[in-house]
Amino acid sequence: MNNRKKVEGKQFVLFFVIPHRIFLVHVFKPFIIFIMNIFVAKLNYGTSEEVLKNLFEQFGRVVSVKIVMDRDTGRSKGYGFVEMADEQEGQSAIDGLNESTLDGNQIVVKKARPKENNFQRRDNNNFRKPRQY
Repeated sequence: MNNRKKVEGKQFVLFFVIPHRIFLVHVFKPFIIFIMNIFVAKLNYGTSEEVLKNLFEQFGRVVSVKIVMDRDTGRSKGYGFVEMADEQEGQSAIDGLNESTLDGNQIVVKKARPKENNFQRRDNNNFRKPRQY
């Protein structure tokens, strides 16, 4: 996943049209947003997304927080992801929070790696091949 979201062009005009009327809402110039995705592991199963958000907000603006939940039990899997608006703030959060204690557990905080697509489709006929003698 690319951490750069880019809007290209010189100038954009955002407007909407109602029959016989056009309303100008906003004129803005393009910009680039850098979002840093941070992986947080060894979380206490009782830690909430709100607690994690408050912890990371000490270092800068938090865009989103997601604690991964088990589909069957509905319980936390013990890890999650935090997206921060600035890479420098994200790096300072990683440096400040890695191997710190949260809700009685020593957490691991590091930059998230992009999700790899390792899925290989198998043909149903080739799932199990007969032995060749």
